[in-house]
Amino acid sequence: MPTPPLPDHILQEAVDCLARHGGVKSYAAKELKLERNTFCSRLKSATQRGINTTTDKLETLHGWNPDADLTKPIPSPLVIRGTSTLYGDDGALKLQWVKTKLDDERVDALFRESLSVLSQSVKGLSKLTKPPAKCMDDLLAVYPLGDPHFGMYSWSKETGSDFDVEIARDHTLAAIDRLVMTAPAASTAIVLPLGDVMHADNQTNQTPGHKNQLDVDTRFVKVLGVAIQAFRHVILRALQKHPKVIVRFVPGNHDPHSIWALAYTIAAYFDNEPRVTIDLSPSLFWYHKFGKVLIGSTHGDTVKPEQLLGIMAADRAADWGATMYRYWYTGHIHTTNKKEFPGVVWESFRTTAPSDAWATGRGYRAGQDMLCIVHHREYGEVERHRCDIGMIA
Repeated sequence: MPTPPLPDHILQEAVDCLARHGGVKSYAAKELKLERNTFCSRLKSATQRGINTTTDKLETLHGWNPDADLTKPIPSPLVIRGTSTLYGDDGALKLQWVKTKLDDERVDALFRESLSVLSQSVKGLSKLTKPPAKCMDDLLAVYPLGDPHFGMYSWSKETGSDFDVEIARDHTLAAIDRLVMTAPAASTAIVLPLGDVMHADNQTNQTPGHKNQLDVDTRFVKVLGVAIQAFRHVILRALQKHPKVIVRFVPGNHDPHSIWALAYTIAAYFDNEPRVTIDLSPSLFWYHKFGKVLIGSTHGDTVKPEQLLGIMAADRAADWGATMYRYWYTGHIHTTNKKEFPGVVWESFRTTAPSDAWATGRGYRAGQDMLCIVHHREYGEVERHRCDIGMIA
């Protein structure tokens, strides 16, 4: 027996709830205690019956322009930051400036909903990979990827080196191929992109924090697709040498939001592969303990190297006491730096990308490479392998 159609007032309830939550379907569905798919079906039915499903009445979330009759809604996802009003000699309002800003909570909610929708269509790994026949349980191989900057554009006549999204992919694939080939068969590997995997966080082509204009190659969505393809290859290549692969995408100042699109997509792809662990913790600081070795990582834009000792000791007090060899791996500055503090060694890494026009014009110069650092669970770092870009470009 077919299910009877829902009455109009039930469909209107869904539309009104969507408006109250600024168009975020997951929030509206949660209020009505419905599954998201069920809620979307109600919206579709409402549209088919001619019910207006636009969400232009968003006063509860976004506020109103402070004009005389308060009738102009602030478009999502903006909120009022302040107003300036000019009055005439007669006291009448003559001009008014309304200053707005992005509602960070709303932007984050919309972004996470978009990720949820996108990841539903991701086709995962269809065939599990076979682990290598032999491995060394006492070894850990770490592949730190310093600031790959997928989507950055560099013109050799201006900067000395050409760079675009295809070159970024080719450098990453060739470097990981060579490093995995030369690395020992450690039982565990850590694939550790240290931030700024994506050069631009969205289609505005500006840095999120300071709104600096960026030199970008092609469209943001295409860049994201190439980055997904590249890191899928990186992990599959690591699986050929190492029985267990841990992946941590560190958020950077260029990609604090888009890095999660990459991370969640990669996690969805390898969801059924028990040999791969994708760490999706939102923290800016990440740690891994391996025997007497403790490794910490962060991008490096939010703290100074001198602070990292205390941060590790505070965040991982028990692990600090149980280990002898402690390391911090950071990116951000695109140059090789290494300094030993009491109890911990800090190191920053180069990138496989050249300098863009901004960095070149300000005198920044550094080599390009990728490393594999091998740790012994009892003795800390015991060897490292380096792939210079000149070997593969």
